Amino acid sequence: RNPSTAVVNALADALSLDPAERTHLRYLAKITGGACPHHVRPTPPSREVRPAVRETLRLLEPGIAAVTNRLGDVLAHTPGYAAVLGAAGLLDHPAPNLTRYVFTDPRARTLFPDWDDIADEQAFDLWLGPSVENSEWLSTELAPVAGPEFTRRLANQLVPRRGPLRLHHPTGPELRLHRETLEFPADAQQLLVLLPADPETATHLTRLTRPAGPHLRAIS
Repeated sequence: RNPSTAVVNALADALSLDPAERTHLRYLAKITGGACPHHVRPTPPSREVRPAVRETLRLLEPGIAAVTNRLGDVLAHTPGYAAVLGAAGLLDHPAPNLTRYVFTDPRARTLFPDWDDIADEQAFDLWLGPSVENSEWLSTELAPVAGPEFTRRLANQLVPRRGPLRLHHPTGPELRLHRETLEFPADAQQLLVLLPADPETATHLTRLTRPAGPHLRAIS
């Protein structure tokens, strides 16, 4: 029987293996368990955002909002989202993914003062991904590079407490934001809107998100 991903990850954590060693261990587990080492990636979830959802997002400008899925893919966003979260590198990748950013980009620990809480949330949300196959694929892909901080959280099925989001913006201000989420079950997507949680944050956001140029940017 092929060892489960969780068992292989736990063994790699216990042995403090580096990324290359983790990849080799997973390969050995597959071939000794009779699995094909070149398994086929499942069909990725759609990155298309419906026109009505795009229009809703546009109406929220210059606010901080984005269309995402539970894997952490950022599918479309307002300029305000880019000004606040993109300033620390979240949107640098052509296909930005918040889960990957949190666990593999050192800048995430500065952007999120409550990094442990955010990491718990992102790992938990993989259980709610568009499909089990896509969640498992992303988990397997991240495990070698993210290490124990990621793999130990995969076994935690307790619902994380989601309080106000604290951000330390690269320009200096600390922001406190309430999160409001509108689910689109048929699309396996959600609209995330970030709102100021105090007057100081509202003042900073006015400066950071002042419109200057083109509007909605979609990511394909």
